[in-house]
Amino acid sequence: MELQIAGTNMELTPELRRYVERKLGKLSRHLPTIIETKVEISEEKTKSPQQHYLVRTTVTGGTGGAVFHGEERGEDLFKAIDKVAAIMVRQLEHHKGKLYAKNRGSSLARGKAKEPVAPPEPTRSVVKVKHFAVKPMSVDEAIEQMEILGHSFFLFYDAEARQVKLIYRRYDGNLGLIEPDIG
Repeated sequence: MELQIAGTNMELTPELRRYVERKLGKLSRHLPTIIETKVEISEEKTKSPQQHYLVRTTVTGGTGGAVFHGEERGEDLFKAIDKVAAIMVRQLEHHKGKLYAKNRGSSLARGKAKEPVAPPEPTRSVVKVKHFAVKPMSVDEAIEQMEILGHSFFLFYDAEARQVKLIYRRYDGNLGLIEPDIG
């Protein structure tokens, strides 16, 4: 597992690097297929001392190149690192449990559905624009990524069909797939 540590608006001391390596270097114990772990630590000038330090972690690996994200803010840098490490362990253990259950034939995609959630009120303006890299993958990999992230939809590039598709969770708990027809 490759561990990359970067700092913004602060100098990373050897003590801090050792602490991050000790806390986040153990993640491969929870999921041995981790390829890379990126840690971004930044010091921000905020009015609230509880949000003085920001620690972001991205773990790449798992089955099908799964990506896990964790972010934590804190007044004390070491406590923020501890919290983000706990978040990552929880996500990796959850993913590992799903893989175990999937091999037993009880995948969450075929299991019991959650209670339907009422749709939010429609808004008339774009309040946030988000950019992300779209990697070629199969429909099954896209479903797995959607469940890992905990989202109700997932946009992906279907490697076989060579087109962008959207998988989404329907209110009845089943999944839907949108295949655009351009023209």
